[in-house]
Amino acid sequence: MGNAAGADDSYHQDVGAVDGGEHGNRRRSTSRLHDPNVTFEEYYYYARQSRAHPSEAPDSPSSASTSGLSRILPFRRKNVSSANDNAVMNEKSSDGSSPAQAWHNVSDEERVQASRALRTATWGAVFYLITTDILGPYTTAWAFSQMGYAPAAILYFIFGIFAAYGGALLWRMFLQLDSDRYPLRCYGDIAYRVAGSIARHTVNVIQSVQLLFNVGILIIQNGQGLAQISNGSVCFVILCFVWAIAGAFLGQIRTLRRLGWLAHAAIWLNILTLIITTAVVFHSDPNYDAALANNNAPKGPKVTTAGPPEGVEFEGQVVGLMQAVFSYGGAMLFVEFMAEMKRPYDFWKGMVFAQTFIFCCYMIFGFLVYSQQGQFTINPNYQGVSPYAWQTSVNSIALVTALIAALLYGNIGIKVLYSNVFMELFGFPSLAQKSGKLLWIAVVPIYWGLAFVVAAAIPSVSNLSGLIAAVCILQFSYTFPPLLMLFHCAQRDAIQEGVEGFDPSTGQTTRRDSGMSRWMRGLRKNTALNAFNLFFFLGSLATAVLGIYSAVIGLKNAYAETAVSGFSCTNPIGA
Repeated sequence: MGNAAGADDSYHQDVGAVDGGEHGNRRRSTSRLHDPNVTFEEYYYYARQSRAHPSEAPDSPSSASTSGLSRILPFRRKNVSSANDNAVMNEKSSDGSSPAQAWHNVSDEERVQASRALRTATWGAVFYLITTDILGPYTTAWAFSQMGYAPAAILYFIFGIFAAYGGALLWRMFLQLDSDRYPLRCYGDIAYRVAGSIARHTVNVIQSVQLLFNVGILIIQNGQGLAQISNGSVCFVILCFVWAIAGAFLGQIRTLRRLGWLAHAAIWLNILTLIITTAVVFHSDPNYDAALANNNAPKGPKVTTAGPPEGVEFEGQVVGLMQAVFSYGGAMLFVEFMAEMKRPYDFWKGMVFAQTFIFCCYMIFGFLVYSQQGQFTINPNYQGVSPYAWQTSVNSIALVTALIAALLYGNIGIKVLYSNVFMELFGFPSLAQKSGKLLWIAVVPIYWGLAFVVAAAIPSVSNLSGLIAAVCILQFSYTFPPLLMLFHCAQRDAIQEGVEGFDPSTGQTTRRDSGMSRWMRGLRKNTALNAFNLFFFLGSLATAVLGIYSAVIGLKNAYAETAVSGFSCTNPIGA
């Protein structure tokens, strides 16, 4: 999950879009994706032009099968357009004109057709992709054990609704800011267009942190699985290190587009793991050793509760709640999904159906596993089965799916860092160049090494996932969307029709005022909606602070009361 850098190595390179007229020639003949001279009004003007274009017709049934998104998650063909633009910019035209002049001589309609030729995904493909990206109910039953049936079900429902609302806000902003001339490509692009470069860099940094910690969590889970398979005969931290070495080796693959069949297989392997886990817990005892090591739950009668369980502190319940946040953490890729759609207006259909399906999966799996294992439920749930044969089976399947996920997250994370930090701030070469490819070889093991340090130092899946949910995931799904929408509405609604706005004939933006008075005029236009978004933002921010505090307390207690310790040979969930 994340700010996908894409399968192509041209991520965040120059986009050769130029305006007509002398102003456009002067200003954007060597345009970049993030041009500080382009105003909000200009983005808004061209977005309205794009939404009104005839090519935004209902999707054809065949388009889903050709989508880059439907081939692999989360990498897409979105950067092919950038690559094509750069190819035009880097080649001489037949009449000997300069690259910039050659691209400027292309008509607006030809640019539109070139841009839209690669947008082929349907809302059905988006449903598949959101489900693939978000669906991961292996923490759900443990969250039920921390909160009880009723609070868990209610909070999963509420957070699912708010996650969908956050996605809807991103969808509305995308429709009003994306255009064929200035396409949106990632979450950070929305932040840039409504709040500036600082907001964009903040988003990119948080994305990078989330992706690094996601890889770390997968290393922990795989280390635990291998330790269970080996019956504790191999040092846990060594197993994590071996897994990190394997990831660093396989991570040398820069373009994962041809491995799309792995992403498809991972879906069915995850479903198979869910089915096996659910069936086994109905016919066997919980893994008492793992529950004692992980939850400090001694063997005894199984207990399930309708409300908060006795003995679970408030901080533990909040960490359980953060698993719901972690479970809905897919909004970071929503912009990438919409950027590939032939008709972005239909995105809401895929999102609503996907969120509904995901919620049902979470509730069914959480209810069933918790009802059979009670306080002995551990995180991830499939490692809480007791028969060794079945335990080994689900761990083996999970190793494959986790490796696929880790490769994807690692690849995205490295490209985000490389494109937005190394290339943009330090002038590193493009990954398409030989020197860039050599740097990739060096950066990959460093990245996986950092992920291993995270995993080895904090080998507590529940508390670490709760921490990353509060610090990063919650922001993308709940905190950022209403805040960015406030910035968006303040600027959009401040435009006085007929006397202000962008003039395409001159390339100039007219504003009659500026500063706080202008922003307040924009916010007063839809007072109720803006007030709700402000309340939503403040509530999400407070929840994030509470989640961070609870996760830190949970980590402190885990080190003090359970088998968790940094760089230890002891498996955190027992043998």
